[in-house]
Amino acid sequence: MTLENTFENTFETPENSDCALTVREMEIDDLADVFHLGELLFTSDLYPYIYRTWDEWEVIGSYNTEPDYCLVAEIDDQIAGFILGTIISKGALVYGYITWLGVAPNFQRRGIADQLVDRLVERLINDGARFMMADTDPENAQAVKFFARKGFRDTRRHIFLSMNLSQHEYYGKLIAYEREKADRKVWKRPRRRPTPKS
Repeated sequence: MTLENTFENTFETPENSDCALTVREMEIDDLADVFHLGELLFTSDLYPYIYRTWDEWEVIGSYNTEPDYCLVAEIDDQIAGFILGTIISKGALVYGYITWLGVAPNFQRRGIADQLVDRLVERLINDGARFMMADTDPENAQAVKFFARKGFRDTRRHIFLSMNLSQHEYYGKLIAYEREKADRKVWKRPRRRPTPKS
């Protein structure tokens, strides 16, 4: 039996008013809102060398290939957060992976990320996953604490290295070669001799 129904959870906002939180599958009309929320959250100044970058193809690609693992949290018809996941089979091992998780700043600390992760985990278990992975920048203490609280263990540090290729010697040679090639292509059009008038 799968747990596919949309669920609602009512909680108190700081203004002491009731707001219904709905976690549901992402729909095509949500793509722009999810993309713009991700743009707000996953900025290059925070994560300049991240191994994957946020762009519209992250959202569109996930939605087109694995819509069952693209969920949004909605409050009062507004996207409050989203989660994009995937399921991977390698031999007998089937595992789930959280590719992106984001909650709008004005909706943070209300349990929205918890509910998004919980719903994704339910779907992945129903689809045969028996292992789950998530990753984050080790400097993002809030995210590390969140995932540890959700039961993610066996923390591994992964080192990402970068190199400025414009300073590599081959890059300089390639630029020089391309300039020489462009210079060789520049040719003067032969002048036409005027044709004699009859």
